[in-house]
Amino acid sequence: MFKKYVKFLFTIFVLFSLTSVSVLADEVRTDNDLRSKFLNNSTVIMEVNIRSFNSKDLDGDGFIREDIGEVRGNFLNAIDRLDEIKNLGVNTLHVLPITPVGKLKALGTAGSLYAASDFQSINPDLIDKNSQLSPEDQVKKFIEEAHKRKIRVIVDVPACASYDLYLQRPDLFVQQASGEPVMPADWTDVRLLATGTEDKVDVNVYSLYKDFVKYVMSLGVDGIRADVAHCKTPLFWKELIEFSRSKDPEFLWLAETSDSWNEAISPQAVFTPYNKLLEAGFDGYYGSFFNLKDWKNAKELNKQVSFTLTDNKKYKEPKSVIGSFTTHDEVSPILLKGPALSDMMIWLSATLPVNTYFPDGFQTGDDYIYKMGNRLAPSSNTDDNTYFVHRGKIDIFNFSRQPGGDNNTLRNDLLLSNNVKQSLLPVLNEGTFTPLKTNNQKIFAYMFANNIKKVITIGNLDFDNPVKAVVKVPKFNPKHQNVLPIKISTMPDVKKGKVIVNLKPGEVVVIIIHELL
Repeated sequence: MFKKYVKFLFTIFVLFSLTSVSVLADEVRTDNDLRSKFLNNSTVIMEVNIRSFNSKDLDGDGFIREDIGEVRGNFLNAIDRLDEIKNLGVNTLHVLPITPVGKLKALGTAGSLYAASDFQSINPDLIDKNSQLSPEDQVKKFIEEAHKRKIRVIVDVPACASYDLYLQRPDLFVQQASGEPVMPADWTDVRLLATGTEDKVDVNVYSLYKDFVKYVMSLGVDGIRADVAHCKTPLFWKELIEFSRSKDPEFLWLAETSDSWNEAISPQAVFTPYNKLLEAGFDGYYGSFFNLKDWKNAKELNKQVSFTLTDNKKYKEPKSVIGSFTTHDEVSPILLKGPALSDMMIWLSATLPVNTYFPDGFQTGDDYIYKMGNRLAPSSNTDDNTYFVHRGKIDIFNFSRQPGGDNNTLRNDLLLSNNVKQSLLPVLNEGTFTPLKTNNQKIFAYMFANNIKKVITIGNLDFDNPVKAVVKVPKFNPKHQNVLPIKISTMPDVKKGKVIVNLKPGEVVVIIIHELL
């Protein structure tokens, strides 16, 4: 009788435990705030590659060789940089793909981060082999430490997959008439995943992505950045986003797409415009601010800002953008036009209603030039025996050095701008945007204003020559308004209806005007 009673209690305990686990698994997360922050334009996002984030390059050749005692970055040693990141004003990390990568037909000695060979495990290259913690627990530890510092974490979901995965699961891929998988654009290391039609998603690929979303959410991730989001249909994303929101209403979805992009990555790929992706549920996308490097006059900047602000208001749900002035796909601004361009990007991000965004290394002026780049490597983890890199772009193909330059002025400006941005958000989000007239088409000037405060940003798009900027400011009277320079090298000359300032090549200045009560 006693044994039966014990067996009964044990059965009840097991059933209760299973029920408890089920309830916990179905709980809606309530401690995430990333989506709200993003839609309020208050995220400061740093893009990071874990395998180089805190790596140790002892011989200075730009790449990591563990056989000589050098250390690749991993989730556990990445924790050591979190205080530095927090102190810079960063409150969100965009972690480049954490999925295992393919080794066949690869690029670089470690393989591209975007050549996913599996969507249900952690890239072993990002794991500390000396730790007793499981790969998942190492990732959770990193995210928990980030959360302790009020830093949120976004992870990347690759758009395509590796040739290795194609060999295992050909049913996941688009195939040519010959039966071979489609190689999108010139991305020789990946093959195009299927997506389905406008009316019906591809069940196999959708299941792959849904399992990925469940997997990263179980790790504590706060959002997803969808790589080349436009190569999948709105229905595909709508169902996936709705699934994630049922578990976490604050889960952020950022689409890698832009209002200026209008071509598919392959003739066999679908193309979904950015607005259709936003309608499908994405919270934000890449504003076309990466074109700043090519803009010759103020009209181009003003046009982009006006378009972005107007466009974001036409959707049923709030939307926002990242100030995508520079990303891992863009050549370092240091190489393009020197530190002045980086500084301009910093202050435009701080004085526009966008979310600040930059790759690791930008904050100190990294040129992303690797000493041994594109040369023969002594060894390789893939079938590529060269240190393949994109010149001037953060490396995503090898075990490489920690990103960073030696320009502390940029770092200090970024820190200051991040603090200024938080104080200016009310007027940026709610105030009126006004392009200001200047005496030179290469001088841009704009203002955000409410009843109390005006924020004026002035910049010189001529990176070779200084210029005297005369900016007309409507209803400005120094007798009744107080001028507070925030970012400026020489004090402005203020007159009724005008602000006059001497600008260095590529210089940007920020002035706040307060109404005197």
